[in-house]
Amino acid sequence: MIEIKLPDSTVMALEPGSSARDVATTISPGLARVAVAAKVNGQAQDLTRPLKDGDQVRILTFNDDEGKRIFWHSSAHILAQAVKRLFPDAKPTIGPPIENGFFYDFADLQVSEEDFERIENEIRAILKEDHEPQRIEYDSQQEAIDDFADNPFKRELIENLEEGLSAYRQGEFVDLCTGPHIPRLGLAKAFKVLKTSGAYWRGDSANTQLTRIYAISFPDKKMLKAYLHQMEEARKRDHRVVGRHLDLFSFQKEGPGMPFIHPKGMVIWNELLAFWRELHLEDDYVEIKTPTMLGRELWETSGHWENYRENMYTSEIEEKVFAIKPMNCPGGMLFFKENQFSYRDLPQRVAEVGHVHRHEMSGALSGMFRVRSFHQDDAHIYMKPDDIKDEIVGVLKLADKIYSQFGLSYHLELSTRPEKSIGSDEDWELTTEGLRAALEEYGREYQVNEGDGAFYGPKIDFHIKDAIGRTWQCGTIQLDMSLPTRFEISYINESGEKQQPIMLHRAIYGSVERFFGILVEHYAGRFPLWLSPVQLRFLPVADRHHEKAMEWRKRCKQLGLRADVDSSSESINKKVRNAQVQQVNYIVVIGDREVEEPVLSVRTRDTKVHPGVELEPFLTLLQKEAQDRCPESLLQD
Repeated sequence: MIEIKLPDSTVMALEPGSSARDVATTISPGLARVAVAAKVNGQAQDLTRPLKDGDQVRILTFNDDEGKRIFWHSSAHILAQAVKRLFPDAKPTIGPPIENGFFYDFADLQVSEEDFERIENEIRAILKEDHEPQRIEYDSQQEAIDDFADNPFKRELIENLEEGLSAYRQGEFVDLCTGPHIPRLGLAKAFKVLKTSGAYWRGDSANTQLTRIYAISFPDKKMLKAYLHQMEEARKRDHRVVGRHLDLFSFQKEGPGMPFIHPKGMVIWNELLAFWRELHLEDDYVEIKTPTMLGRELWETSGHWENYRENMYTSEIEEKVFAIKPMNCPGGMLFFKENQFSYRDLPQRVAEVGHVHRHEMSGALSGMFRVRSFHQDDAHIYMKPDDIKDEIVGVLKLADKIYSQFGLSYHLELSTRPEKSIGSDEDWELTTEGLRAALEEYGREYQVNEGDGAFYGPKIDFHIKDAIGRTWQCGTIQLDMSLPTRFEISYINESGEKQQPIMLHRAIYGSVERFFGILVEHYAGRFPLWLSPVQLRFLPVADRHHEKAMEWRKRCKQLGLRADVDSSSESINKKVRNAQVQQVNYIVVIGDREVEEPVLSVRTRDTKVHPGVELEPFLTLLQKEAQDRCPESLLQD
């Protein structure tokens, strides 16, 4: 018999040669039916691969993030098989999973939306065949090259790999792949081809142009129906469209992937940061600002030059190489090292809204969601080992305050030591148990992702859910055992000796630009009063009413309210409609009656009319609504 260990520490005895599929069946026949792969000792692998004595096994389903990626990558192979059947001359290149679904790039292929139905019909035929993907292990590079002799793109991939070469066969179709794959193709019960676009081999415009096909799949037809409904809602809320319509931000060809924030967008931006700073001040954070460009030697010390160089922008000044920072952390190390802190000074909570730049391929850029220039709301907490639990609980509570303010629910995921990592077993035990203890004390359910931590430490991720049910990974808490060692930072302990602090990275908005974009779609541009660029608009009926409108606008300014005046020659009905379309929270028409006696009829952007409202009490109410950051209007009938 062999013994394997489950995530809840249960030990299961199995016959030698048993697989993860046997584990799933033993746990529950229902689990075996929906299992897509397994995680064995932190590595994802096929359900059919034999287990060894002492293996730690976790069964993955579509409900797991990694399970989705495996499901969608397997589905990419199904898409490629269907395309090859319909277009035999097409040459498959690569087909990775993405955030929602997957794509596959093909050479020698021309398709349009008119072809989508044919492709989907062929996919349905393949699903009915219900092949079980078979793994092929190549003994040599030449053996793999022989199998893909007619595909120069696969040959190039093979030539860059000298070992670990493998492929998967499903029926007549064979594709180069490291796996793992779903146990049978029939698990993908719902499939939709979404769009096609151009792409370049390896993302380089100097290389061959390819045809990219995007698609998505699910294990249940109801899930596909819900997803397509969600996508239709998302299309209506697209932050790129809404942001342009409300004049919040733009992108220019002179700075691809680098947002221009407009005056109205800056109102929202500044309110987000004012809220952020207010809460951080309450929690005893200090804020710093580090340089945007720093010398190569810093990035060599941090490890970025070796591991992240291709994503960094560099420049040479006076024969010295500098890099624009892709992350704030190394600058924060220099700040801490500049001071000689005592154990009495710890924990040090040091925040920075740092402007960072990362090179992203042009094809990956997506509005505010994927950019090259953005701001991270970082903080680094330097602490003693016995501070870990309390500091993490503090960050969890702070994040909850921030997300709750926007009506964003979230779930938590704890990711543990990956197979490739640095640091001692003792360090990993200390930090992982510190995160786990903090989550237990916090009292909120969380998911454990075994082996998904960063190479330098375990982490907690926040996955927020917006108004239409989409989830976004925004906040993160990471314990780092690498940078304190690399930078040789220390504090003076109780014995007067230097000791290396425990370091915690954390972000809550994550990327401020991305969070901004998420909020645009979450609210569909209908921001609560405290965030709204124009909170109140006065509409004079005739020129003689303009002076009163300007007087009242000035009064609003005195009270800290953002109001404007529509002095255009449009009709009042058109002015009202324009204000509502531009998502102005409150609209006031000023005619002869309102000039004589300031009793107003207040309209809202959802067409409700509140008659008989006195001016000063109304402005005081708005002031309270904005200052208290109320999620809903305080104006009642």
